[in-house]
Amino acid sequence: MSSLLYEKNISDQYAIFSLNRPDKLNALNSRMMIEIDEALEDFDHDKNMRVGIVTGKGRAFSAGADIREGVERDAAIDKLTQEGELNEKQIKEQIDREYPKKQIEFDIFSKREKPFIAAVNGLAFGGGMHWIMDCDIRITSEGASFSLPEPKIGMPANYGSNYLPDLIPLGESLYYLLTSDQMSARDAHRLGLVHEVLPVEELMPRAISIASMIIQGAPLAIAATKKMVYFSRAETNLTRDQYAAPLLGAIQNSSDIEEGRLAFIEKRKPKWSG
Repeated sequence: MSSLLYEKNISDQYAIFSLNRPDKLNALNSRMMIEIDEALEDFDHDKNMRVGIVTGKGRAFSAGADIREGVERDAAIDKLTQEGELNEKQIKEQIDREYPKKQIEFDIFSKREKPFIAAVNGLAFGGGMHWIMDCDIRITSEGASFSLPEPKIGMPANYGSNYLPDLIPLGESLYYLLTSDQMSARDAHRLGLVHEVLPVEELMPRAISIASMIIQGAPLAIAATKKMVYFSRAETNLTRDQYAAPLLGAIQNSSDIEEGRLAFIEKRKPKWSG
């Protein structure tokens, strides 16, 4: 089953990107990243497509990066190795087919010329919240919630730390970044993270309505407007990356990151060593 549903409406010039792992709360994994990259490449080059709408299937937008993916890949390698029926090359080929490796990226919508609307149908945690923050317009269903729980598994909310303060007040950003508390749909609207809160059945019709209003504008003018809005972000990205690199490197080499992942998988409290 495809991890992403990509549906183009040629007559109305919009496309819907639906995250499609509902049994996993649409957790972001390598296969989904590969599929969304391919869909975005098609979308970018299709002159009939003017606006993208990003949403999720089931009760979640996305629960964030699939932490279990690496563990499952390692377990599959161990199993095939122990069975002894395949050589090392054959094992690698089979594992790469079943568990393709692709880095999850979060700045995939804002850097494109065409506008993207996030239609948040349910919880948006971690990488899922990063993806909705990276869209240009955000609307949400009443039952949705938002959280950046990365510190609870030993990681900083890197994208969120950079960009949440661009979207909501600094003090509010620090509260949600440091506590990993859940933000309700109503609070997300009050703080300015989302433009509108709607009953779930009205979410997609409203997203399509917004897309139709955008499409009334000239394509070059829309693209230029978006580029100008994001100019200051592009100018500061290099500085941010240079500052963040050593911080992230220290965390990647710490024992806390492994402990955080294990604790999450084993459903227990982590024992931080600092």
